Amino acid sequence: MLHEVVVEPANDERRFQRLMQAHHYLGALPKIGETLWYTARWRDEWIALVSFSSPALKCRVRDTWIGWDFRIQYDRLHLVTNNSRFLILPGWPRRNLASRLLSLCERRLASDWPKRFGHPLLLLETFVDPARFAGTIYKAANWQCLGYTRGFRRYRDGYSPSTRKLVFVRPLAFDARARMTAVELAPVYRHGGPRIMIEASMMRALPDYFIDIPDPRRRQGRRHPLATVLALSTAAALCGMRSIKAKGEWVEALGQKARERFCCRRRDGKYRVPGVSAIRDVLVRVDPDKLDAALQRFNADYGLEDSAIDGKTLRGGAEGNQVAVGHRTSTTHVQKKELPTGVDDEVKHEIGTVIPMLEQMTPDISGKTFTVDALLTQRKLAAYLGERGAFYVFIV
Repeated sequence: MLHEVVVEPANDERRFQRLMQAHHYLGALPKIGETLWYTARWRDEWIALVSFSSPALKCRVRDTWIGWDFRIQYDRLHLVTNNSRFLILPGWPRRNLASRLLSLCERRLASDWPKRFGHPLLLLETFVDPARFAGTIYKAANWQCLGYTRGFRRYRDGYSPSTRKLVFVRPLAFDARARMTAVELAPVYRHGGPRIMIEASMMRALPDYFIDIPDPRRRQGRRHPLATVLALSTAAALCGMRSIKAKGEWVEALGQKARERFCCRRRDGKYRVPGVSAIRDVLVRVDPDKLDAALQRFNADYGLEDSAIDGKTLRGGAEGNQVAVGHRTSTTHVQKKELPTGVDDEVKHEIGTVIPMLEQMTPDISGKTFTVDALLTQRKLAAYLGERGAFYVFIV
């Protein structure tokens, strides 16, 4: 019998929902995001129903197992699907049938999901109520049990206490975790625009760091608070947006709750965000030294540990050619130290500039990691970082 079972997308969704509502202990489930419903058929008779839906937004044991950063997981959740319902219809329990169905569904998903939604999958997940089931069918199908959920259920206005569930996962590639946590996602796995996000607490805190920076704009043109514009730009940079246009698109895509956290201007019952031109105008005209100090305070408070140091010669300036050495942190902010012409030759280059810049850095650089290019791979710099308790990655 098992070899005659066929799994295919449901061709009668009303019947699928009616049977699910009648026989599954949780009842029917509407389509949630990207969803596929499968029916298992033996000859011409339905014997089982299986549903795959959008994954859980957050799950500590799953996210820890994958190893992705919270800022990129929202951009890559589409690579995960949740086995939200599994039902063998009354009268059809058979030995090994359940694990056989999971195996057939796994094969179908490899081809059906890209055809329907335009991208492949890398991971299957499901949640099992231990008060009712032990997850035996998933274990038999080589799914991996990661542990328990924290016992909260998401609803429209937040989270509410719920039963702790067992979390099972099934990778669809031997290196699924490596692909999902790669610095740059392979093109075949990209889908839609970027959806990288930051924590809500960071959204609320960011405007406060810029509140004391003088506003360079004319009073008549201040539709959006300066602190809000700078906070939005910083958050967009944190989420990987490099150009002004990309930052503007990221800001425009924010929902109402996120806009409220950033203290955006409220008008006609909705929170409004600045456009690309407003963001560009602020970034061009704001006092760079005060912005630099604000971002250093932000780095200090949020413990962004790693920095990359590099230097460039600034040519054609009002004071002649200058040397600038900057350190780039996790906020993608660059702090630079410029040395005008006229200083001693032995310090008017990257090597002579980097240590004075590090001397001015606050807070203490102890415990931070610095990467440098080949030019800065020097014993003097290595000794200096070691004395201050920092780590370094040099090219040799």
